[in-house]
Amino acid sequence: MALLGNLIARSLKLRKQFNLPVATPETYQKYTLRQLLDRGQYTAFGKNYGFATHMLSRKIDLVSAFREAVPVHTYDDMYRQWWHRSQKGEENVSWPGKVKYFALSSGTSEAASKHIPVTQDMIKSIKNVGFKQLYSMANYKIPPVVFEKGVLMLGGTTSLFEKGEYYEGDMSGISAKNMPRWVSSLLYKPGQKISKRPKWEDRIRLIVENARNWDVGTVCGVPAWVQIVLERVIKHYNVESIHEIWPNLRVYIHGGVSMEPYRESFKKLLGENTTYIETYMASEGSFGFQAKPGRGIKLVLNAGIFFEFIPFTADNFDDDGNVKDKPQSVLVHEVKEGVEYAVLLSTCSGAWRYLIGDVIRFTDAKEYEIAIVGRTKQFLSMCGEHLSIDNMNKAIDMVSKKLGITIREFTVAGLSLGNRFAHRWYIGCDDMNANAEEVKTLLDQTLCQLNDDYEVERTSALTEVFVELLPGKTFIDYLKARGKYGAMNKFPRVMKGAQLTDWTTYLETQKVTK
Repeated sequence: MALLGNLIARSLKLRKQFNLPVATPETYQKYTLRQLLDRGQYTAFGKNYGFATHMLSRKIDLVSAFREAVPVHTYDDMYRQWWHRSQKGEENVSWPGKVKYFALSSGTSEAASKHIPVTQDMIKSIKNVGFKQLYSMANYKIPPVVFEKGVLMLGGTTSLFEKGEYYEGDMSGISAKNMPRWVSSLLYKPGQKISKRPKWEDRIRLIVENARNWDVGTVCGVPAWVQIVLERVIKHYNVESIHEIWPNLRVYIHGGVSMEPYRESFKKLLGENTTYIETYMASEGSFGFQAKPGRGIKLVLNAGIFFEFIPFTADNFDDDGNVKDKPQSVLVHEVKEGVEYAVLLSTCSGAWRYLIGDVIRFTDAKEYEIAIVGRTKQFLSMCGEHLSIDNMNKAIDMVSKKLGITIREFTVAGLSLGNRFAHRWYIGCDDMNANAEEVKTLLDQTLCQLNDDYEVERTSALTEVFVELLPGKTFIDYLKARGKYGAMNKFPRVMKGAQLTDWTTYLETQKVTK
């Protein structure tokens, strides 16, 4: 293991000394699109939209022809028209061959799980991005010893379930099944035996019980669930710091949700000497990672993913976040910094002009670096306040810092008050000194500073802000009650419609039964 760690560290340093040839973002992406169309031309999808007859066989602007011929697809569009056929064992539906795996996504807003196809080409793409991320670690000041220590991956169960023609399960399970053996046997924690346990609570218990037997250098996972595991390890062994159990823990790789609301609590858990690296992954693929300290997420443009970006404006989306017909999209070399875009993907898993639901902002257009700022369906604009998840995360982080409290989770809903409007915040906080009125005042002031539209509306239509402080476990208990308890599930930042009704009913029930 020591030899392995030194070899990895030295190879990263050596690779950094070479100036590898790099094409322009436009070149990478146009080549990727051509590859995708070439592979997809003989599929049912490709034949339906004329990949061979109308695009590849003519000397035309391939990107323009592709955008003109193929409409934007939501998950429901792709599944109802195409992917359900792959589940029945049909070959060559939207990607060549049969689909062996379907990832069950754990979205925040939908009650039922989505079935996302995962092809062998996508598995190769994810590995490719993984190696690129490993190479990028040469840009960080990570002690060589970390590379010879265990990597604790806190994801969903790695058990896959046979469904006749295919296997289904969490993306973490599909990735684990296709993980190189040397990684699985030498570095991967908690190991296949524990990670295959179907119940998240059982996996947590066994991770805690075995924690002292491992020498963990890196932790990967969604912040809320990683926090729970680290706190339980500390409590179980009655220690002051996680580093008393894992002295070589120096890297935390996170993704799925913004780190902002959790940053203060993680400083207490992991100290100041931890390297934080953000990734951009989903059931649909691996799209990028934070390649340098203090920078945005760098998109990977040559790994079987063709990106388009739709300005997240009223011209392209309605008030509920639904995409309008024929929205205008731009390519990676055409984006502007500071503009919010919805992400559109065409992938080597047979997703075509697929609206993944993420809203991003380019922090450095030249280096194609982004920040994930929200979801197309998760924002608040009752009266023109245009409150994004990015605004919410930053405000919660500021409240935590200024009041010296730990906020474990939160969600917010919009309410009608006659012909005026209000926001109601539900905030998970276990600090005894937390005061709802203080939180409300500071939260409101901070949002006014962050968002000019919000500030204007607070003097007119948005007449009130309510804050309800709840025990942190309330949010976890709600997910558990709704069958979404586990490391891949995320609590929605914005509650609307039936989901809001379900949440408020749940809270009322809990008050009655206490």
